[in-house]
Amino acid sequence: MSQKVLLSAKEIDIILHRLACQLVENHTDFKNSVLIGIQPRGVFLAERLLKILQKEYALNNVRYGRLDITFYRDDFRRGEKPLEANKTKIDFIVEDQRVIFIDDVLYSGRSIRAALTAIQSFGRPKEIELLSLIDRRFSRHLPIQPDYNGRQVDAINEEKVKVNWKENDGEDVVYLISK
Repeated sequence: MSQKVLLSAKEIDIILHRLACQLVENHTDFKNSVLIGIQPRGVFLAERLLKILQKEYALNNVRYGRLDITFYRDDFRRGEKPLEANKTKIDFIVEDQRVIFIDDVLYSGRSIRAALTAIQSFGRPKEIELLSLIDRRFSRHLPIQPDYNGRQVDAINEEKVKVNWKENDGEDVVYLISK
């Protein structure tokens, strides 16, 4: 097994600032917009973006939540061991809001399909956008594309993209892992 660095910590930081800037361009004051980090790994990306929005753009009233999609996945009962759920924490209604789903890697699109179903428990959004750090564009099973994209990666199915976050993994780096 070999691994290649796709993004270093510095490159990740540059991309995060670009993505935050794009969000500000499209959502200005976030009065009618909310950020939703998709559990588990999208939460790290969402929290980083939230910090940049607060620190660099003085947007201190951005609503942010975490969405667990475990029980909405179409492969929920297919594994040999039971899946462990994470916590959903959304303490606001998304009715008529512009929702921005945030996830680290967009692969098959199935996680986003599950998120689309799960978010309905919190109201009917006016619009839903998707932000991903990595878009594995040739691996899609569903017609789902990101509105905001850090980097596109052309990985074949045997390759895996692994995003490490300093808060969880001790370093900020994105690897392409080959078997």
